[in-house]
Amino acid sequence: MTLYGVGLGPGEADLVTVRGKRVLEEADVVYSPGRLSRTVALEHVPEERIGDLDFPMTKDEEKLRSAWKEAAAEIAPNARDGDVAFVTLGDPNVYSTFGHLRRTIDAFHPDVDLEIVPGVSAVTAFATALDVEIEAGAGLSLREAANGHSPTGPDRMILFKVTDAPATHEGLVEAGYEVTYGRRLFMEQGETLVTDDPAEIDERDYYTLAYAEREDLEIEQATAAFQTDADDADGTSSGGKSNGSEPVADGGEPSGTRRTSEDRGSSGSDRSAGLERAEGCEHGDCGGHDHE
Repeated sequence: MTLYGVGLGPGEADLVTVRGKRVLEEADVVYSPGRLSRTVALEHVPEERIGDLDFPMTKDEEKLRSAWKEAAAEIAPNARDGDVAFVTLGDPNVYSTFGHLRRTIDAFHPDVDLEIVPGVSAVTAFATALDVEIEAGAGLSLREAANGHSPTGPDRMILFKVTDAPATHEGLVEAGYEVTYGRRLFMEQGETLVTDDPAEIDERDYYTLAYAEREDLEIEQATAAFQTDADDADGTSSGGKSNGSEPVADGGEPSGTRRTSEDRGSSGSDRSAGLERAEGCEHGDCGGHDHE
């Protein structure tokens, strides 16, 4: 008999893993900490097997500890008698409320067996949504940028909780970064938006992240020198050179030429999906997407 922490992925029901889907279908009770995770879980579980948990909309630590003790006290007996699942958007171990439950279970119900089912995290899903390649050998740092914070230092960063994009953008640009923003990526609820313009995404929404890359960062890969048929038509030589000069990349750019954030963001600017704005994510639907 087991308590499963199940990652639902970024928000689209068909991005739940095969293992996660199996656990949800076989669990006696599936607990949801908020509206968004509940919506995704309902695509795989009948409503009568969903167990909702109530959390106060507060940052008061005592009230939050009390709420998690109550949640653990409800979940633990069912996990002793059968299999139950606690679902979270993204991955249970990445910006997730599941950590609160795990620590509370460990403290007050150590006899409960616990297993984690990983989910597709926003840490990886963003790369597809924003059309960013993180190639072998690249460094990538995860930072938080709530309330206009502009972390700097690494060459490339994923920024979670971008709740004041204009303020964050100003600090990053001053520090020499190009930035692309993504809101509600791979989510069925709400409008998905990918943009380089912080003014388009200035409305506070917890499910907003950003990819920041230093302007002068050069990316050179061996396969960037491949020549395309279009190059032949333009008179480039079969050896991948343009008029005897440097190798060209797919699309005709010299190898080592980096794409700008404008190039990255254009393909996703008109995507749409759906979801209401989230607030007070210390306890319920948070988690960026791994914030729940």
